[in-house]
Amino acid sequence: MTQLTLELTKLRTDITEMWNLVASQLYKSLYSLKTFDKDLSREVVSNEKRVNSMELNIDRDCENIFALFNPVAIDLRFVLAILKINNNLERIGDIAEGISKFIIIEKEPFDPPLLQKTNFLTMFEAAIQIVEDALTSFNKEDTKLARSIFKQDEMLDEINAEANQIISDYIRANPDKTEQALNVLSIIRRLERVGDQTKNIAEEIIFYLEAKVLKHK
Repeated sequence: MTQLTLELTKLRTDITEMWNLVASQLYKSLYSLKTFDKDLSREVVSNEKRVNSMELNIDRDCENIFALFNPVAIDLRFVLAILKINNNLERIGDIAEGISKFIIIEKEPFDPPLLQKTNFLTMFEAAIQIVEDALTSFNKEDTKLARSIFKQDEMLDEINAEANQIISDYIRANPDKTEQALNVLSIIRRLERVGDQTKNIAEEIIFYLEAKVLKHK
């Protein structure tokens, strides 16, 4: 096994570890919202430092591989893809942190009718699922699964598009819950961005495996 192969294997292991951490951050955010467990939300905020540290380490390792081994063909595409996936994962980690901060500032548990009307929990679970599906497609080198993420992202976009009117109607009927409703809308916006970031990841997986660039198509 060449030194380059060893470095690429380590890079795959490291990005997978970061991926699992980011998915866990999202899951903990959802669970803390359901249970109104603010301590768990604080754990997510604290763990964001780990996500940032991992991003910096992976960036550094990619740069070292370019400088020392001059990878070509699929190895080059792999490292280029990892660089971009790494950035997307860090942004998803930021989103999980932001959601947890909304939970921390809430004075009371989230209103179940509000969550139901907005399809909030469905959206949150779907956002976590596409992040996990992206990791599975990466590890199994499954571009068909990667492409399925584009369709899954459309559902997040639809829920986000409908949220403004639903929240407006809810606030008119429940003016005492205006602040919480606006926080829910802000979280929905962030979950929609999880879909966008994961769609970018799917494009990078396809680029790495098939040498096809999907950006701007």
